Amino acid sequence: MLPELLSPAGDLDRVQTALLYGADAIYLAGRLFGMRAKSVNFQDSDLEKAIRLIHSQGKKVYITCNVLPREGELDLVPDYFAFLQDAGADALIIADLGLLRLAERHAPKCARHVSTQLGVLNSATAAFLYEQGADTVVLARECSLEEIRSLRAHCPAGLRIETFVHGAMCISFSGRCLLSNYMAGRDANHGECAQPCRWKYHLVEETRPGIYMEISESDGTYILNSQDLCMIEHLADLRDAGVDSFKIEGRMKSAYYTGAVTNAYRMAIDALGRGEPLPQCAVKECEAVSHRPYSTGFYYGPAKQYYPDSRYQATAEVMAVVVECDGDGNALLRQRNKILPGDGLELLLPGTGGLPFAAEALQDEEGAPIPDTRHADMLFRMQLPAWAPPFTLVRKPLQEEVFP
Repeated sequence: MLPELLSPAGDLDRVQTALLYGADAIYLAGRLFGMRAKSVNFQDSDLEKAIRLIHSQGKKVYITCNVLPREGELDLVPDYFAFLQDAGADALIIADLGLLRLAERHAPKCARHVSTQLGVLNSATAAFLYEQGADTVVLARECSLEEIRSLRAHCPAGLRIETFVHGAMCISFSGRCLLSNYMAGRDANHGECAQPCRWKYHLVEETRPGIYMEISESDGTYILNSQDLCMIEHLADLRDAGVDSFKIEGRMKSAYYTGAVTNAYRMAIDALGRGEPLPQCAVKECEAVSHRPYSTGFYYGPAKQYYPDSRYQATAEVMAVVVECDGDGNALLRQRNKILPGDGLELLLPGTGGLPFAAEALQDEEGAPIPDTRHADMLFRMQLPAWAPPFTLVRKPLQEEVFP
């Protein structure tokens, strides 16, 4: 059996996008206990809609409950966990042993997944968590490939192993960080991280206050800035090591990121299942989204930092999202960036690396000619090179790969 492809979603549009581009399961947060406090997250009614939608396509949904709760928050747990169970959540993602026990009591029908925040690095911990009712462990990001192989060989066969394959990395151990609390008064372990690891730092000598000196000569001063993770070219190694679920990071990222990265890993996993080489368009898809320079994290040795700056790079940007389209490619779209007639664009159909085409005559929602799509989020009409389902992405290749 091929590993599961698990994609993030911060709202209903991203749920639809992840489903379109091939996610096997989606993880998202409700109104409480999620590790991305600034993410939109789902209020109860939208959460129920998302779960129904995901289940209607035969996919699974996992709810993040992976903060480290304070004593005063425990009274909220019973009713909330019971609600998630009644709403149909397939699993709860939990980082706290107390919540693991409370989930068994108040949401017994939901599988229990142990978050990477707990820091599972060895088979003894994995086996203990399995005995406590865990169905899946999301391994610490610090695990090497060899450690995963050994852990898989020595932990119960019924325990699923999940690892991250793509997305942002953190300087702190499995995301457990106090730097944000110290620097900005925002608790990273409650989903409020200010990302001070991405800030530029200078050195101040004690007897010379106010004199700011560069920390290094040539590597720059972003000394805590991690490279992003990308394992698109190494999925066979992870599968062979015993990983059951490939997880993409990014609940706070855009629908374009969700769609393009899910599409890339769907193509790669499907090729792996057929015994075929990795499609190079899948690799290019990972470059097309906004990201920091990539590395393979800790899988093959120590993770790499990126010192020169904290800028992102990409080879394309999203221009529009399909709302509806007929069989001849006549489409109603929602604007994401300004399009001019003659612009070179790509239609990102699922399972492809993008179908090139040039923007032709543009029309407003009623069909009247317009010179461009200058208004944010406007509806407009344009001819596409093929039929495309709703939530299909239209993008534009970038001349410059790096942008702030």
